[in-house]
Amino acid sequence: MSTTPELTEAVFLLEPHTLLLDVAGPAEALRLANQALQRQGRPPAFRLRYVAAQPDVLSSVGLSLGPLEPLPQALQAQSWLFLLGCRHAQPGEPAPGSAQRADALRTQRWLHGVGQQLLQQKQGRLVGICSGTLLAAQAGLLSGRRCTTHHELLDALRRHAPQAEVVDNRVFVLDGALASSAGVTAGIDLTLHLIQLRCGDAIAASVAQTMVVYLRRSPQDPQLSPLLAHRHHLHPAVHRVQDALCAQPGKPWSLQSMAEVAHVTPRHLGRLFGEHADTTPLRYLQAIRLELARRARQQGQSLADAAALAGFSSEQQWRRTQRAHAALGVNTAPRKP
Repeated sequence: MSTTPELTEAVFLLEPHTLLLDVAGPAEALRLANQALQRQGRPPAFRLRYVAAQPDVLSSVGLSLGPLEPLPQALQAQSWLFLLGCRHAQPGEPAPGSAQRADALRTQRWLHGVGQQLLQQKQGRLVGICSGTLLAAQAGLLSGRRCTTHHELLDALRRHAPQAEVVDNRVFVLDGALASSAGVTAGIDLTLHLIQLRCGDAIAASVAQTMVVYLRRSPQDPQLSPLLAHRHHLHPAVHRVQDALCAQPGKPWSLQSMAEVAHVTPRHLGRLFGEHADTTPLRYLQAIRLELARRARQQGQSLADAAALAGFSSEQQWRRTQRAHAALGVNTAPRKP
């Protein structure tokens, strides 16, 4: 019997003046995930659809988007429905006419129905990008839920969803089948995380590298794979070092050689890692090596080969590193294949 996961339909709900990056960023990440899967000989994971109350809409930058599908009567249980932000009304811009108001009301009623199904069935996702979370609030979908939005709209979200727990200062928030992100580019961060949950960390990392973005999370979120952890910051020098360590974990790294990658002094690099990545350069490198050794063991490599592949000089060094990390509360014991 085939165990191939069903194709996930990523449905983008477009409204007049939709922020173009809110559409393009997540959609491009999903396309690149399919591309990365196919390079591995795996089937694509996502089918992208674009729906609206009208056959075309004008985006935030004046680009017409269409033709678009009409609002479907229902969505598949495992669909991801993306709610996108819209730009603010411009000074002197005419108020929406009766036809636009009717479309908005029809869209809101449609969203209430399909959104409730997605949240209740828990097989798919309702994804709010930037101010798109306000659409979910206006459709009555956020009661008792944790969520976030663009920092300028947090108070508005609280007004529209008084029974929701609106979270400040977060890149994105997950609450069961509901996912919501802060402003604009945070939608890419959220989509990368959803790709990681759906397709694995290697595919998510491949997409992030292709898009030249980083996998970011807030420090309160659950633990990531060591290959993706400690990336919730924005400091370019620390990211450069992390990229170099992930690319060549077996290199005989020293604090000096890491600092040369960052173009700072060794002492300053230690401070930067502590402030922005909440770890030390050496501890970060050790975590990467331990994870690679664990994966090598799972794939059937011997202890000696797994240690060598991960960059340890010996099995004894591997075990000493495991004990040191275990003392810090990190489970790094090798698992037998």
